[in-house]
Amino acid sequence: MNNYETLFVIKPTLTDEETTAQIAKVTAILEREGAEILAIDNMGMRKLAYPVQKNKRGLYTIIYFKAAGTIINELERNLKFNEEVIKYLTVRYSNTKEVAQFKKLVTAATKIEEATKAEETAKAEEAPEAEAPTTTTETVEA
Repeated sequence: MNNYETLFVIKPTLTDEETTAQIAKVTAILEREGAEILAIDNMGMRKLAYPVQKNKRGLYTIIYFKAAGTIINELERNLKFNEEVIKYLTVRYSNTKEVAQFKKLVTAATKIEEATKAEETAKAEEAPEAEAPTTTTETVEA
């Protein structure tokens, strides 16, 4: 199995739920084909070097995975027909220096992923406390 990195850019007009669904769709394709997903790095909204399909910005996402080489054709075919994806690129890491760099990228993306999840759980724990019911009293003058 080879080490791969797929970067894809999603249209900036999508909502957070639609963006999450698009990322889930790509990871589902990889899992269905037998790839081992190592990390997902959602890089957020970035400015494109040049307009693509009249978009000046895009949401960048990188998926690091291990897979057989035959999976790449299926992945890129699906990305090509997905109207929400405006650009994509797959890179294979083959020699030892590249694989060492790949491992560093995966650990960095995993740390970012864990930090993001920790922030989300902290916000979720704080939210119920902030929504504590308050009592109001009204005085009516006659």
